[in-house]
Amino acid sequence: MNDSKLLTGIREDILRQTGNIRKQQLTWRRHFHRHPELSFHEFETTARLKEITRQLGLKRLPLKMETGLLAELVGRKNGPTVAIRTDIDALPITEQTNLPFKSKNIGCMHACGHDMHIATVLGAAAILSAMKSELPGNVRFIFQPAEEMPPGGARPMIANGALDDVSMIFGLHVDPNLPVGKISLRDGIAMASVTDFDLIIHGRAVHAARPQDGVDAIAVAAEVIESIQKIISREIDPITPAVITFGKISGGMTRNTIANRVVLNGTARALSDRTGSRIRALVKRTVSSVCRARGARAEIKIVSGYPALTNNARVNRLLDRNFAALYGSRNVKVTELVMGAEDFAYYLKEVPGAMFRLGIRNKKIGADKPWHSPMFVADEIALSFGSALLAAAAFDALSSLDQ
Repeated sequence: MNDSKLLTGIREDILRQTGNIRKQQLTWRRHFHRHPELSFHEFETTARLKEITRQLGLKRLPLKMETGLLAELVGRKNGPTVAIRTDIDALPITEQTNLPFKSKNIGCMHACGHDMHIATVLGAAAILSAMKSELPGNVRFIFQPAEEMPPGGARPMIANGALDDVSMIFGLHVDPNLPVGKISLRDGIAMASVTDFDLIIHGRAVHAARPQDGVDAIAVAAEVIESIQKIISREIDPITPAVITFGKISGGMTRNTIANRVVLNGTARALSDRTGSRIRALVKRTVSSVCRARGARAEIKIVSGYPALTNNARVNRLLDRNFAALYGSRNVKVTELVMGAEDFAYYLKEVPGAMFRLGIRNKKIGADKPWHSPMFVADEIALSFGSALLAAAAFDALSSLDQ
């Protein structure tokens, strides 16, 4: 890819513009942190994004969804198009930080850093808008709802044309395990596939003193849980990472009545789509077999799932080169494999792209808490690093694609 003197000058301009937007970027981030909204209910967030993108001179694209936004910065005519995506939803968590801009919506918090993502992507839009006359193509900004709630917002966005004519896509996720000022990249699979599922065990209720006359749904559920865990230990290749977790169980009526119904809410994760598919089949087989053996009946509901997130190595090299040119190669690390999942994976199945991790860790200010913690804090200095990288990578990609 082109790494000419022109790109060197462009990167210098990007760093200058990054400083110019710093205060505005903080204002954006703190507004979104103060006003979080849950998945598919990001109405105020969407309205504010429409206002900001209009002020930045971006063109709104049609979107037949209640929340979310597609906006495009149109550069030189007939140039290629690259996309930058951010998620915009928050989590059902009550914030316990002492931030002066802490959430005003009780029971709702940006505890996964999506407010940081929004402000980072808006920063990139502001930088590129100031350099519009030099931009050798178009940059599409995807403000996606509902990453936190499978089946997620990625597929509806794609169905609404988010990737039409897009040649490359970039995404990011803040990382509290990575020091501020650094990014990390990983070629190939970087995050797990996920399948969420519900199991409903139907038994037959009788008095606890006469278990022989009923079918104990609780006892059957316990056997189901134990048997399903053996899928991982005995039916999946031990060198293939996978995990099944039951996070919630509910059932029963009183202490002296055999339960006639138990609901199990579970999730399965694997570092390959093939393994994820095999786990789904084995869960169905195991549940059906155990229930049949005990005289119970099972309902198996596959709620939703995300594929494994697979980064394009060529796009990662572009991100690596630009961050190294901006901030030094020593600040580019390798992303550790995790069993978490991200619906950005759907975009990566359609066009070449990659998601990088943006370091936000700073123990001095408490920015070292894990994702989804009510004490989650991010070092806002990271915004500048992320925006500059996205702007430089977009410019670099368009320059290469335009040749």
